[in-house]
Amino acid sequence: MKPKSFKWSVAEGVGRILLDRPATLNSLTFEVYGELRDLFRHVATQREVRVVTITGSGKGFCSGGDREEIIAQLFGKTSEEVYKFARMTCDLVEAMRGCPKPVIASINGACVGAGAIIAMASDFRYAVPEAKFGFVFTKVGISGADMGATFLLPRIVGWTKATELLMTGDVFPAEEALRIGFLNAIVPAADLEKKTSEVAAKLAAGPAFGLATTKTLLNNQLGASLADALEAEAQAQALCMLHPDFKTAYEAARAKKEPRFQ
Repeated sequence: MKPKSFKWSVAEGVGRILLDRPATLNSLTFEVYGELRDLFRHVATQREVRVVTITGSGKGFCSGGDREEIIAQLFGKTSEEVYKFARMTCDLVEAMRGCPKPVIASINGACVGAGAIIAMASDFRYAVPEAKFGFVFTKVGISGADMGATFLLPRIVGWTKATELLMTGDVFPAEEALRIGFLNAIVPAADLEKKTSEVAAKLAAGPAFGLATTKTLLNNQLGASLADALEAEAQAQALCMLHPDFKTAYEAARAKKEPRFQ
């Protein structure tokens, strides 16, 4: 993958996405949406990429869909074309959740609209104290039910808070995002890159098969009954116990060493 609309690099098992439109706080265009979707689909099958991080250049993480590049362009499109765009934005979330690799959102500033959705669809979220968040869709005259928000957000922050955030579209600070469970941690701006790299390195050194299975089961259990969840987890653990990583961890523990997963 060689995306044109953002920067992508891979080193030591970590794939790094840098949204790179700082003049508009890394707003999204049709091209960015499409290339992000395609990248996550591609990464899902790449063994050399064990973790993905995503951040923004400049003072923002992502300000959502670009007003002129997307919103203004939609007014001249047919209903079929508008639906095709809406479906593509949802496909990005599906690709992120379907990618078996852990995804870390490194939130360096404004994180609103589709930017908040990208953070929501990630597995880990770390933000600077100055970051602002908002599911601002109703503010621009559309539904708060956008890109999987009504499915995922209540499971992250609870039904009552999700209803408030999606209906009001209010912007809220990092402290509130941490309090309601949207963030894993708030990190000083000077330490955000280091913290993200440390978590990424830890995950990259972990058992890729076990991590992928964990993410897959987390996705699958969103709508499962307890009985279905227990059966799925029994099958998943049996598969993991048959995988070489299980024996690697056992032998490392006996030798009192850190496991080296392949």
